[in-house]
Amino acid sequence: MSSNVNWQDLCGRDDLVPGSGVAVKIGDQAAALYWPEPGKEHLYALAHRDPFSQAEVLAWGLLCEKEGDWSVAAPLYKQHFRLSDGVCLEQPDVVLSTWLVRLNGDRVEVGLG
Repeated sequence: MSSNVNWQDLCGRDDLVPGSGVAVKIGDQAAALYWPEPGKEHLYALAHRDPFSQAEVLAWGLLCEKEGDWSVAAPLYKQHFRLSDGVCLEQPDVVLSTWLVRLNGDRVEVGLG
């Protein structure tokens, strides 16, 4: 990861729900934070608002994995958004905001800038 990233403390590891998502605030934006594989330190953050329903529900979507590529199925209309880049798999022109996320000891940090 780039040394130009400004890492900000977001929450504690204990605030995460392994194998699921949680809603968080990154700056003034609602975000969904995912830890799909407990035991591995890959974390993902993307916008919490579902662009199809306009509801802030993506943290409660179902995590899906296909060939090592993780996505979340939106709870209302079931579109899948790839966690790594926010692209909607059914409609690739729809892309959610994403953030870099890392574990730093027992703290979760988000990359800004």
